[in-house]
Amino acid sequence: MSESESQPKKRFPLTLDFVTGLSGRSKTGAHRTHSTQTATRNVNERSANARPLPPPTIVSKPPSPAWVVDRPGHAPLVSEAVRKAMVRRIAQQGIKDAAVLAAMENVPRHFFLEPALASQAYVDTALPIGYHQTISKPSIVARMIELLREGVDGKLGRVLEIGTGCGYQAAVLAQVAGEVYSIERMRPLHELARSNLRALYIPNLRLHYGDGMLGLPQCAPFDGIILAAAGLDVPQALLDQMALGGRLIAPVGQRSQRLKLVVRIKPHEWVADLLEPCHFVPMRPGTFG
Repeated sequence: MSESESQPKKRFPLTLDFVTGLSGRSKTGAHRTHSTQTATRNVNERSANARPLPPPTIVSKPPSPAWVVDRPGHAPLVSEAVRKAMVRRIAQQGIKDAAVLAAMENVPRHFFLEPALASQAYVDTALPIGYHQTISKPSIVARMIELLREGVDGKLGRVLEIGTGCGYQAAVLAQVAGEVYSIERMRPLHELARSNLRALYIPNLRLHYGDGMLGLPQCAPFDGIILAAAGLDVPQALLDQMALGGRLIAPVGQRSQRLKLVVRIKPHEWVADLLEPCHFVPMRPGTFG
């Protein structure tokens, strides 16, 4: 397994425009995408001038938890107090990792939802984000990230997320890992995530558009890999991109799904455990849009 290709060094902190490949573009008409329809329109408008994302830049340490600043003028149902109450409920369900709980408290989940769904943002349920996809319920996001951190004493270096969706889980991961790479196969959702994340300052997050089942071999190996869609099993390409001692957490199964934890113990040997039941959208190959 080859090491990741050498990359030119960048200076941090970086703006999210640089992170998402928007640096240098005109900011005229820039706006938050509020629906899948406007996300699709954004794609069409930008397609003529589209250019690939800049190569990933390596950072040596995770950002401070203080990078999230909530927007002023929130309604009570999307306030900081409501977010803290959600985190207390998650802790009561068994999540013990203090860093994960702090990340869940800091990241404003309602930023990643349609305004009409904002009042439900801190209920422990999955919610639609368009294109038959959902934002995972907060408790499962916390559980999967906690599982990634358990075997590495909480010190996650490079993490790969398969299925960016609206960008929420990537934002949480970025607080507890040194580097986060997130890949999305649906271009409208990739654009939606970029729009959602633009309001936050996340210097150690890279978004990619592509086939998640292939992973990102050019950025491997990864200390942690997390899948936000369920397949019958974990693609071998992703197993090959795990670092020695690295952990992968994924939902597996079709009608009946369970979380599967995989640990790479030798160059050609992995061990796996099936954990609690779960429910995710199906994983699909290729790209869309």
